[in-house]
Amino acid sequence: MKRLTLLLLLTAYAMISNAQLSYFNPTVRVKDYLEPAIPHPEQDREMKDKMSKLKKKPNILIFLIDDMGYGDIGVYGGGYAIGAPTPNIDKLAHEGLQLTSTYAQPTCTPTRAALMTGRIPARSGLTRPTLTGENPKVNPWASENTTAKILSQNGYITSISGKWHLGENKGSLPNDVGYDEWLGFSAVQSEYAQFVNEWIYPDLINKPDRLAAMRKLVDQSVVTGKRGEDNKMVQPITTIEELSKVDQIFADYSEDFIKRAVKQDKPFYLIHSFSKVHNDNYVSKGYKGKSPAAFPYKDAVIEVDDIVGRIMGVLRDLNIDDNTFVFITSDNGPNEDVWPDGGYTPFRGGKGTTWEGGVRVPGIAYWKGMIKPGRISDGLFDLCDLFNTSLSLAGAVDKIPSTNYIDGVDQASFLLSDTGHTNRNAVFMYSEKQFMAVRWQEYKLHMKVFNTSAPRKNLDQSTIENIGMSPWVYNLYVDPKEQLSTGHRYFEWGIPGVMSLISAHLATYKKYPMKDIGLSKPGAD
Repeated sequence: MKRLTLLLLLTAYAMISNAQLSYFNPTVRVKDYLEPAIPHPEQDREMKDKMSKLKKKPNILIFLIDDMGYGDIGVYGGGYAIGAPTPNIDKLAHEGLQLTSTYAQPTCTPTRAALMTGRIPARSGLTRPTLTGENPKVNPWASENTTAKILSQNGYITSISGKWHLGENKGSLPNDVGYDEWLGFSAVQSEYAQFVNEWIYPDLINKPDRLAAMRKLVDQSVVTGKRGEDNKMVQPITTIEELSKVDQIFADYSEDFIKRAVKQDKPFYLIHSFSKVHNDNYVSKGYKGKSPAAFPYKDAVIEVDDIVGRIMGVLRDLNIDDNTFVFITSDNGPNEDVWPDGGYTPFRGGKGTTWEGGVRVPGIAYWKGMIKPGRISDGLFDLCDLFNTSLSLAGAVDKIPSTNYIDGVDQASFLLSDTGHTNRNAVFMYSEKQFMAVRWQEYKLHMKVFNTSAPRKNLDQSTIENIGMSPWVYNLYVDPKEQLSTGHRYFEWGIPGVMSLISAHLATYKKYPMKDIGLSKPGAD
């Protein structure tokens, strides 16, 4: 019945005129397997002119922060105002492009998969984080292509430093899926934290048999490895002190990787994937109490900002900051369920939901001499766009295999043009395999909604509910908190057009279906 209702709505709203459709969907599809994009010939020419003046292929550095809220960073309304200044990240925003409408997936694993493959997680099968001891029945990476894999085949040295959380078995680790090398851990901060703090997890740690059984399911260590080789342990993670050091270890590795790439005179692609600020936050030496707030989460924000500043300093010292594209973002909204060990968003909801608070994240693009300083844009940017954009900047966008549908779009001209406009027409939002909502221009239209039964319980006490006759619609310019749906009252003119976008999007699954890797919950529809 639920699917029938959605089908009837889509069919009814798809019956609109071609003239109306062209306004809602000005995109052009270049290839069958690529998401259509809005053409901007003038900014394309400006971008190509800038790129033609480069003497060598650019480096690509992505800072991926775990669970940081939209409102944590100073330029997004946080920083000093909420007890954790972020001067280094703010500096990059002021000297680059600050995006105010960047979108991730509701949780970490889906976002990381989307960023690396350019595909909505329903297509890759990596629709939610795996839990302790859980492994997919099918290796999703067997039929996926990562940015790193394509760039490694086109002259780049590639790596990821830090958190992975996209598979822990052989065949699913970074050096198995296209990265030349890596250093980090395969799971997530909380999976290691549960073994080291008896005050938070007494029912696990204080029961020896239970603890021993659970330890067998998790590799409690930072490891490193190269393509075609087995991973080796760098440091165990068996105490709070050891866990507190991991982000500094990741930073040491990233600094070394960049220096080695420069010494080899090879362009690099590096994702610096923080463990912080995911719970539980244990800061490294010298950071406890360093934030004005003096809470562990706020201290962790300070440490993250310092590491960004440190690595950017390396680029400057090596005189490669004018040849390095830098992007800073978070993998989802703040985890309100673990408050006060979680971040801040001015929007409704948090991690785990498709309300703005769960999926709208910081997005800062910096490239000295290439991106005009001081730009701010509300143009739509989906993190899966980093797949196409990275390949475009590297001159390898034509190397994307045609076997999989790519949901990302090339945003290079948007970022590099001094007055660039987004090439993306809409952002489609999912909870696992359920289509939930779409953002088009300043409007957000929900087909299903999250209902939380208690404050700050987006993950542990929430349900997904169907809408009634009309989609729930919010004008995010005047109702950014999504407090009162007024679609039928004020957006009647736009509902059919946006529904046609949903219909066209869902139609792509006929040729490029969703992938099931065995992560569905028991009894789930």
